[in-house]
Amino acid sequence: MTNGTYHFSHGKNEANNIAATTGVPIVKNEVPYTRRNFIKLASVVLPAMALPVDAWGVEPAKSSGQADLPAGCILLEAEQFEEFGGWVLDQQFMDVMGSPYLLAHGLGELVADAETRIFFPQAGKYRVWVRTRDWVAPWKAPGAPGKFQVLLNGEPLGTTFGTEGAAWHWQDGGTVNVQGQAKVSLHDLTGFEGRCDAILFCGDLGFQPPNAPFGLAELRRVVLGLPVDPVDWGLFDLVVVGGGIAGSCAAIAAARLGLTVALVEDRPVLGGNGSSEVRVWPEGKIQQEPYPHLGEVVAELVPAKTFLDGNAKAAAIYADDRKLSVVRAESRITLLTEQRVNEVEVRAGRIRSVVAQHTHSGRRMRLRARWFADCTGDATVGFLAGAAYEMTRKGHLGASNLWNVRDATAAGDPLKCECQDTNAFSATVCATRGPAPFPHCPWAVDLRDKPFPGRKNFSRQPSQEGLDKLGDWFWETGFDRDPIADVEWMRDQNFRAMYGAWDVLKNVDKRYPNHKLAWAAFIAGKRESRRLLGDVVLDADDFRKNRVWPDGVFPCSWSIDLHSAERSPADGPAGEEFIATATEGQRGYTYHGPYWAPYRCLYSRNISNLFMAGRNISVTHNGLGPVRVMRTCGMMGEVVGMAAALCKQNDVRPREIYEHHLPGLKALMRRGVGKK
Repeated sequence: MTNGTYHFSHGKNEANNIAATTGVPIVKNEVPYTRRNFIKLASVVLPAMALPVDAWGVEPAKSSGQADLPAGCILLEAEQFEEFGGWVLDQQFMDVMGSPYLLAHGLGELVADAETRIFFPQAGKYRVWVRTRDWVAPWKAPGAPGKFQVLLNGEPLGTTFGTEGAAWHWQDGGTVNVQGQAKVSLHDLTGFEGRCDAILFCGDLGFQPPNAPFGLAELRRVVLGLPVDPVDWGLFDLVVVGGGIAGSCAAIAAARLGLTVALVEDRPVLGGNGSSEVRVWPEGKIQQEPYPHLGEVVAELVPAKTFLDGNAKAAAIYADDRKLSVVRAESRITLLTEQRVNEVEVRAGRIRSVVAQHTHSGRRMRLRARWFADCTGDATVGFLAGAAYEMTRKGHLGASNLWNVRDATAAGDPLKCECQDTNAFSATVCATRGPAPFPHCPWAVDLRDKPFPGRKNFSRQPSQEGLDKLGDWFWETGFDRDPIADVEWMRDQNFRAMYGAWDVLKNVDKRYPNHKLAWAAFIAGKRESRRLLGDVVLDADDFRKNRVWPDGVFPCSWSIDLHSAERSPADGPAGEEFIATATEGQRGYTYHGPYWAPYRCLYSRNISNLFMAGRNISVTHNGLGPVRVMRTCGMMGEVVGMAAALCKQNDVRPREIYEHHLPGLKALMRRGVGKK
């Protein structure tokens, strides 16, 4: 999405075939659709299986296909606003809270209004409901930093939103008299992470909209007149879900070996944690003997590391355009960005199709294939398909939201234009020169008398002070929280820690008077959640004992790098820690590498046509440490793409590659699929 337009990229031949067989027009070569064209296409009914029971605390009810709704309701989904202004689209929690939403991610600077137009077919009085939440309420923190107004034709409603309730809910906005066309705006009041899911205008002044997941989904479907069934988007050899380094490499390798591939990614960029949205630098050694061509695709996507590269750097370092251009160059890949898979059809232990929902328009599409690759990190496809999996509930690796700061007085600062990357600031704010004050944040983590990385005399790991210690990997939280259901809490606790630290440095320690927050990831950088189980479950002891596998297919070079919370009383209440320590390099957490991990970690033991690559492969919690870094995950993806090609060539399942076709896989690994 660029400048208010949507882009859909499709392989040339596949696009023509899908259009011919389904009657659905395919947009090739990034021809834009405007958001206005999609304004009548809404969020859709989320399938029951996409919503874990424990995330809501209730057993999902079956939809009757009908909704007890009054006539004259008009629903505006925030993600369908014609102009986002300075608000950003946040889709990462939609399977838990029900929808994508808009976030006022201004880092303390007011963001520009989001705007759209609405037509009221009948003039009169309407009650306004706004679905939102007070995002610091889980901590009983004061101040409601996510406050915003809804403007109707430039005039604010009488209610200030985002001021009540820890959970997502419909906040009553009172009544308005309307007629004909009107402009609706979201007006940020703080610059501190206000959020809006939807706005409902209802002519029945006594009607209260449902908030439970399936009632809410039915409301969206009925009010917006959406079909129940998704559009059939065609048949592929391989559908890869997740466009991180692992998924991108799997799609490229399979396409170069002759398969028709759909690559489905729920963000507008590829690279996952290695994109400009999250900014973790991809680590791990590639192109290792005896398979020096394995990793060539990774090298096409990820530039070689220089002394300027690392975590939380300027956006250009993460080469989003480079990744997109490599994928788009493959004619056999249908690239579907901003599409989130939230439904899977399974018959007799085999996936038949997945359903993806567009994160702006809400339209749903079904993609059929013979083989599927789960590269989502969260094992979403495998979970929905009923694949065997494990998830460490307590003491798992947490999530980070990296951040950086810049000197507002420095000319030529490489971070000076970050506003244009995140759309979080206005250009005038970025152009500001001189002292950069920052408001006190009473709702943030109170760090006035506490040590933290970047503060003088912080003595724990990592020990250095200074700007280079702000916003790096060790700002991490959620070690004992559910990494699926609680990830919004985890992201928001990271925000509270970041804002609290910057508040103290600026207003208590009186340091960095000319610096300001330049960028912060609003997409959580996850390290661990679900892990799908294959025929081998790799453990850290396998690395320590140098266990040799006959099907060793991808090299691991990163240490047994496990993170845990710094449990000092200074870090706050138990369960709310926000600083991590790592085992990297410590005694007992090293091994002789490269270590060649087995192919049998890369397919599901009970879903017969499901591959996986990335941090959701078949490893234990301890075994995740060496395999989870992105260049290593990319080589897993290359191997999965090769194995999928052999599955088609020999008409077999992924398991049978190990049982009968392992020499063929190793031959492909020796040859590689990089551009010659």
